Amino acid sequence: MRRRAKIYAGLAAAIVPVTSVIMALGGTPASAAIGGSGPYPADYETSATLANHTIFRPQTLPSERLPIVVWGNGGCSANGLSQGNFLREIASHGFLAIANGAPNGSGSTTSQMLTQSIDWAVAENSRQGSKYYNKIDTSKVAVAGFSCGGLEAYAVSNDPRVTTTGIFSSGLLNDADDYQLRRLTKPIAYFVGGPSDIAYPNAMDDWGKLPAGLPAFMGNLNVGHGGTYDQANGGEFGREATLYLKWRLKGDTTAGRNFVGADCGLCRSQWSVQQKNLTLDDGTPPTTPPPTTPPPTTPPPTGTTGCTAVYSVQDQWNGGFVANVSVTAGTTALTGWRVTLTLPSGASVSSLWNGVSSGTSGTITVANQSYNGRLAAGQATSFGFQGTGSGSGTTASCIGS
Repeated sequence: MRRRAKIYAGLAAAIVPVTSVIMALGGTPASAAIGGSGPYPADYETSATLANHTIFRPQTLPSERLPIVVWGNGGCSANGLSQGNFLREIASHGFLAIANGAPNGSGSTTSQMLTQSIDWAVAENSRQGSKYYNKIDTSKVAVAGFSCGGLEAYAVSNDPRVTTTGIFSSGLLNDADDYQLRRLTKPIAYFVGGPSDIAYPNAMDDWGKLPAGLPAFMGNLNVGHGGTYDQANGGEFGREATLYLKWRLKGDTTAGRNFVGADCGLCRSQWSVQQKNLTLDDGTPPTTPPPTTPPPTTPPPTGTTGCTAVYSVQDQWNGGFVANVSVTAGTTALTGWRVTLTLPSGASVSSLWNGVSSGTSGTITVANQSYNGRLAAGQATSFGFQGTGSGSGTTASCIGS
């Protein structure tokens, strides 16, 4: 059982009101270093087509495309300037950073607002006449947030457009939410304020439950829950977040050396560091087969090439469940697979990862993604999904190609 309800009850009381956020999370913000420290002086703007958001961007858009960073504020505050110095710093290094909430807005936000930010950026990149037309790298998206905003980031981290997740002084509240950890497939990083941070136990509990093989970084700086967001250029949290994003979203391996290996840059600093499955080039699964894999010279076999599908319920609660399906090739290599699931009456799929689904209830089919269809003889992969209703009684069968 987690200790989270009590921990976060105190946290919510401390940070939900916007005026309390300013006091509890570092006092009056330092004078903004307009432009940040990066090569592209940055500031913020709003858009009539993205209500209740604050958009941080280079004042002059560079020739290079801008990766996307969407951000949930501490306390789920609807003030998009809550971590303004921090986000301006990120933007000055050539990123489009979009915070939930209008500048100096009031009220609270939801995780859906992060999805709205991604949707808007993708649409603006393709809209002729937009200042962002062909200026945004929509293939590189980070979802991140501080404290309550970190919970918003977790909630949308399974969006297939997301490249990496950043959790800043946050952690899931209840064991029933652990399915959000099990469905993670992209690299994740935690930046936490050390043992004095009220979210420290939550973050460390999540760290211990991450899926095996998931690339993950954990950094603790002993500054407490408030972090350094209000300092000039976001302070130390702003510096390390920018380096992480330059590595994950821009492929900057020099920046990546701050996070990887026993002699990493942060390993030789005031940060306390933990690592899982990190290499400089581990990235996300390729969206197309690697170039070293030659295309087939003859059409792939059709019919019923052997594979098996094993269905299991990972978590069940009143009204919902999380399931995993393991797909294993038989004695012949596969170039693709398709699983047929028959769900019990009243059950339906609400979200699915590592596969492409057709249908949501009754009998549905799930085909491989581009990166997990090729299996050697005996090799296995898996996909998972969250559903409503009961997960028990589902049957699964597999056909390979």
